[in-house]
Amino acid sequence: MERFRANFEIVSQIEDFIESPITPENRKKWKNSVLKWSTVILHMALSWSCLYLVVHNEVLPSGGLFQLLILLLCAWMGGEVCKLIKMPPLLGMLIAGILLKTFGFFQFYGVYPDLIVVSRSLALSVILIKAGLGLNPAVLKRLKFTVLRLAVIPCVCEAIGAAVAAKYFNHIPWIWAFLIGFILCPISPAVVIPSLLSLKEKGYGEDKGIATLVIAAASIDDILSISVFGVIMSAIFRPDSSLTWSILQGPLELIGGLAGGCVWGLICGYLGIYDAEWDQSSLLLLGGFAVVVGSHEFGFPGAGPLAAITSAFVANYIWTKHGTVSPEKNRVAENFSKIWTIVQPALFGLIGPEVDFTVIDASLLAQSALIFLLSLVIRMVACVLCLFNIGLRWKEMLFVSVAWIPKATVQAALAPQPLDQLRGQPDHPDLHIAKLLFATAVLAIIVTAPIGSVAISLTGPVLLNKPDKPNKLMDSDNRNNDC
Repeated sequence: MERFRANFEIVSQIEDFIESPITPENRKKWKNSVLKWSTVILHMALSWSCLYLVVHNEVLPSGGLFQLLILLLCAWMGGEVCKLIKMPPLLGMLIAGILLKTFGFFQFYGVYPDLIVVSRSLALSVILIKAGLGLNPAVLKRLKFTVLRLAVIPCVCEAIGAAVAAKYFNHIPWIWAFLIGFILCPISPAVVIPSLLSLKEKGYGEDKGIATLVIAAASIDDILSISVFGVIMSAIFRPDSSLTWSILQGPLELIGGLAGGCVWGLICGYLGIYDAEWDQSSLLLLGGFAVVVGSHEFGFPGAGPLAAITSAFVANYIWTKHGTVSPEKNRVAENFSKIWTIVQPALFGLIGPEVDFTVIDASLLAQSALIFLLSLVIRMVACVLCLFNIGLRWKEMLFVSVAWIPKATVQAALAPQPLDQLRGQPDHPDLHIAKLLFATAVLAIIVTAPIGSVAISLTGPVLLNKPDKPNKLMDSDNRNNDC
């Protein structure tokens, strides 16, 4: 109801603007608007001219850089349109990327696929660091056992549910069924975290530490699912590789991400206590980007995001302890909020190129929908069960299960891998299974990323408290109440 009221107010404001008399005040507003947009257009024209002088044909319509810039511009415009109708900006950005890819607007070549990966990694680093700066140490300490339960149990239950559905509905081997399960189960921090931080900044759920709980569990959830996915991939396509190493990789990513994040957080924390907010911000940003990209380069993709969140959390704790940063007005977090508004289109707009409908068999869509919808229901039920007896109301448990819906970044990165392994082998008996996996992952992204994002934004104000003074959550984790 609030959303419709807001939309009505926007329409009323537009009508008032059109019907308003031409007064000196209104004339000044119109003049300022014209000057503002003229400045924006002039900046764009000058930037394009400078790029042309440097890279020449690459910024012409046939060039890859031109196509990339248009993609980012369309993603930004899609986000602005969603803002006007009170929807999450990432929804418009994601749709813009998918539509441009579907209609064949761009075909990236040369260095541009690598540039896209780097751009996404930079944007992901920003939102992960922003999430780490927003973690509450007291709440995190109180909810440590709940974080582990929420990270592990729903993930495993969803993977098992998807595997059973894939096995008995599609009659595929168990090992492939579990590969499908563990490609579906990771949630997307890139979708979940911005929506949660937006609610957190408005005070929703802060009395129970809802944002801290979900954000902390998200990175562990991803590490678990990515690690098991890697083990199964090795068993299918690299049977001669070390199974022991594949199994140990998950714990090593968890320990390495936490340890590396703590070390870098300590360095940033003590170097930044002399109160230079842009030095603090730049150290965190460069370090976060290095660990996110480096973890992929060295074969530990789950460790990087966890290290980025951990380093920001540790550094912020040190700055707060020494009085360099105020909990009420965190200037470093404000800097990352400004950076996020710039790099956000790069993350969500560039997920679109990963969603390639041209390799999806339409006959598999119904089977794919059945698998991921069933697994999603199982995840939500398991999520609610994990939250019993920790002092949450049923509305708050329902919200956490809704926040656990969105899929995007992990699926976009991992789903093409089995298909790539079988590319060039049209007669391979497992090719149809790889296509089923890809179709299921793409369908999960298309359905859950926008719906999950909108659901978080709309249900947060309804299901979460916004108290004047925070209440303490029952410290029932210390009683080891497992679900």
